[in-house]
Amino acid sequence: MSSFVRSICCLASAFTLSAVSSPAAQWNGYEQVNFQVEGKNAILVKPKTPAPGNPWIYRTEFFGHEPQGDIALLAKGWHVAYLQISDMYGAPPAVKLMDKFHDEVVKTHHLNNRVVLEGFSRGGLYAVNYAAAHPENTAGLYLDAPVMDIRSWPGGKGKGPGNAQCWSQALAIYQLTEETAKTFSGNPLDQAEKLAKAKIPVIAVCGDADKVVPYEENTKLFEEKYKAAGGIIKVILKPGVDHHPHSLKDPAPIVDFLVQNAVLK
Repeated sequence: MSSFVRSICCLASAFTLSAVSSPAAQWNGYEQVNFQVEGKNAILVKPKTPAPGNPWIYRTEFFGHEPQGDIALLAKGWHVAYLQISDMYGAPPAVKLMDKFHDEVVKTHHLNNRVVLEGFSRGGLYAVNYAAAHPENTAGLYLDAPVMDIRSWPGGKGKGPGNAQCWSQALAIYQLTEETAKTFSGNPLDQAEKLAKAKIPVIAVCGDADKVVPYEENTKLFEEKYKAAGGIIKVILKPGVDHHPHSLKDPAPIVDFLVQNAVLK
């Protein structure tokens, strides 16, 4: 797993754009450009030959973990991007940073204005909340065992055990208390109708035996709301699979869905 996955607590609220390029590296045989936005480490991996429209996918957390989908998209001419803003749980300050990152990548590298947001686990909070704030910048969503309700994880208010340290961080960044969190309405679950009406296509991959981010409290509820609102959503449910492993050994169903359904500008 990439060293960028290290957990850091990041509660900064200043948003002056400052992107600094550094020498290119390699990631799985593709050129990797390292730079910074708002002092946060960022990555852009370039395909050998960009696909028409310059499509890209933005991994919102855990860059390099179970990367088979990203690698397959690179082979099809997509760029892969990442900004390290761990421990911000998709809260409004994170969404603001994500938008700065989006604008920098589009401006500097001339990529499509619409990006597919890729949310692994807690990355689902970032992906869905950014898409809801900026549907005009969103080409689609790929969610993988995603957190769709902070009360489920890290709160542990349902079937799962949660995580006390992460819950404390989440309450702080969202400016919530244990009491106000009970009626909080800024979760990905609350964004389903808005995204469905914006015609954002969604593919989700989950294990039906997930003990960390229970499927019944997260993706199942999101799917039900999405379909009820007339949205395009495909859920691949892995029988007997827990939170790990993420993705699919053969990512073709994921990649095919995104290539066929992504709404590019």
